[in-house]
Parts: sequence; structure tokens; C-alpha cells
Amino acid sequence: MKKRAVHSSSEIGLARKSASAAALVLFVQSCLGIGAIAQEQAATKDWPKAASKEFSIDPAKLAAFDADLAGGKYGLVDSMLVLRCGTAVYDKSYPHDYGQIYGERAKKEGPLNHDLHGPYNYFSTEFHPFYRGSEMHTMQSVSKTVTSITFGIARMRNEFTASLDAPIVQFFGGRKIANLDDRKKRITVRNLLTMTAGLEWHEDLPYDDPKNSADVMEASHDWAQYVIDQPMAAEPGKTFVYNSGATILLAQIFKKVTGKNIDDYAAEHLFKPLGMRYYWKHSPTGLPDAEGGLYLSAHDLAKIGQLFLKDGMWQGKEVVSSAWIKDSVAPHVAVPGGDWKYGYQWWLQPIGSSPADVAWAARGFGGQQLFVLPQYDIVTVFTGWDILPSDEKRPHDSLARIIDSANRFFGCTE
Repeated sequence: MKKRAVHSSSEIGLARKSASAAALVLFVQSCLGIGAIAQEQAATKDWPKAASKEFSIDPAKLAAFDADLAGGKYGLVDSMLVLRCGTAVYDKSYPHDYGQIYGERAKKEGPLNHDLHGPYNYFSTEFHPFYRGSEMHTMQSVSKTVTSITFGIARMRNEFTASLDAPIVQFFGGRKIANLDDRKKRITVRNLLTMTAGLEWHEDLPYDDPKNSADVMEASHDWAQYVIDQPMAAEPGKTFVYNSGATILLAQIFKKVTGKNIDDYAAEHLFKPLGMRYYWKHSPTGLPDAEGGLYLSAHDLAKIGQLFLKDGMWQGKEVVSSAWIKDSVAPHVAVPGGDWKYGYQWWLQPIGSSPADVAWAARGFGGQQLFVLPQYDIVTVFTGWDILPSDEKRPHDSLARIIDSANRFFGCTE
């Protein structure tokens, strides 16, 4: 079999522009207050490519899946990328005219449009699903997973020095906190990472429902204040309740402990080593939107999966510790209503009879999915922008179809 390719570094950017033009863009972005513009990074070359059959993946089964994606059976899917042994064995995109699909909705304010002319208009083709015509696709809640990884990097570098079991109220000194009771005083950083904060939160509603807590948060000015003010509904650490606001609190705590915004820290210690281009939106107060504001290309998102697959190592250098990876993908809490578990902003999906048969998943609104399959040495990425409720029954077997196409006992060479 082919050896894993060794990536080399070169300078890339969103565009080859003069220094003065780049400075102007940065100035305009800062004036608009819509987040950090994608940075010039030392980039690795793209993934090496090979036919899937060379890596014991059935090309006919992948072709059949591809045909279903292209035909709309799975809704508005934008891309599918499959890596095995660090090699792209399938790489397809499925263009859609989102201006035509969502154009009229982009003109009307609503739960998915708090910002007619800015990045929180989820129907705006300037920002969704691609950032201003680039290859960078909105990641939505995959941002949460990247936030967790950044915490791990900062802990490895001894720059996030607070304990994960530290009560979070200590990081909000000087703020008046509503509904402050003994239970709220017991919420820890770890509870935020595992979505077990116990805060009252209603994100099980459709995202176009004005009562969805995440939508209400995004319509507010100070997102962290909105979240920390919510009343308690349960004892911290006991019950999983999906809560995008918990990740916003993590971003606030990260800034308090390290003195740095989490997007800037990720840029220096995660994106730059991996050669990733990015864009990251900010909330109105300037806090990075850690719960859903990140944009990456599908190929760059796959680097996150490959980093975890290789135990935190990238080109011979440790980016995140193996200890953090092990703890991140440990089943800290059960997800109600199924057999999924949750780690530190990672979803854990059983894929076999053994407890070790688990896929690590990062998932985001609209169809963003990163699957890491350690037992198969496979990383799979899907992107999409299927954001409105539908009565049409669509299959949810994307991962199962990838697994079905692959020989489990495949040996990669380094």
C-alpha cells in the first residue's frame, strides 16, 4: 500500500493581495465588528489522492452513495470527503443555488435572520453556507468541538491554568448574575464541556422557532450574560441538555483565564501548525462565537479529524496532548433518547458491539459532520446547508454507508 504522504509548508491566504489592500480589508472588518478575518497561515499541501479500491474501500458502494447525495436524497449536501490513511479516496462537491433557494427569506427578519445585512442572517449568501465566495464553509456547532480542542491545547501549554472542576461563577466577578442559587454556584467548567450545566435551556426546538434558546441568545447583545442569567433546571453534572450557550460561557472563561480570545489562540496554536485557513464570527460584544461561528474548508476540517486519529501529533509535533484526546472522547454522559454518549464537545456514536467500537463526531446545524473512525483509520467530512424543517423523510445513515463500504481490518503504513 502507499505510504502516508508527508505534507510540506507554504504560505497561502484568501487572496494574493498587496499589503496595503490586506490592511484595508482588516480595517474594514474591524469597523464592521463581525469577527476575525481569515489569517495568512503557513499551509500544508492538500491531501494526496488515490482510488478508493487501493485502500480497501468499495468504489461501487461509494458511487451509489454519491448518486444519492447528488440526487437530493439527503437534502442540501454541499460536499463529501473520505480519507483513509491520510489519503483522499473520495472527494465530491454538490453545488446549489442558495440565492435562489433562500433568497426571499434573506430579506425578512426572523429567528434565523437577526441581522439582515450581516453574518447572523442565515439565509445570506455572503455568509452562508460559504464565507464570501471562498471555500470556507460555515461549521456551525463543529465550532464547539474546535473550542474544546483549543482548551486542551492551552492546558497542555500550561496557559489555561484553572481546574476543570472550578466553579464558573468565580470567572464572572463584577457581573450581576440573575437567578443565582446554590446549584448555579456549583456549575463547573467540566459541566460546560459536557453539556451538563443544569441551566434551563430549550434548544430541542427547531432553530426557526423564536422560542429556541440559542436563537434568543443570538438576538441579544451580551450572549454570555444572557446564558449565565438563565434559571437552573437541574443539578449540575447530572443530565445532558444540549446548550450552545454553555460553549459561549467557555469562551468567556477562556478569555478570563488566559487573557486571550479563543479564536486568536486557536489561530496561533491549532490553525497555524495545521496550515488551516479560517474565519470566525464574533458576538456583538466582541466575544468569539465559540458555539457556531467558525468557517473552515472541508479539507481543513479533515485535518482536525486526522489530528485526533494520530493522537494529537501533526508532522512529528505534538499539537494537543494524547491525554486530552483520551478524556475528550471518553463517554462522560449519556445522551437521552438513544445510545449516543457525549465527551468534551464531541459526540460518541456506537458503531459495533464492542464498547471500543465508537465513532467520534463533531456535528453542526445544516449538515456539518466530521466523523473519526479509529478502528478503520478513516476520517469523513460532510458539509451542507439544509436548515429548514421538512416533512420529507430523509435517511440518517451517512456514517453507516461509509462503514459498509470499508474493510475494517486495514493496515496503514506510515
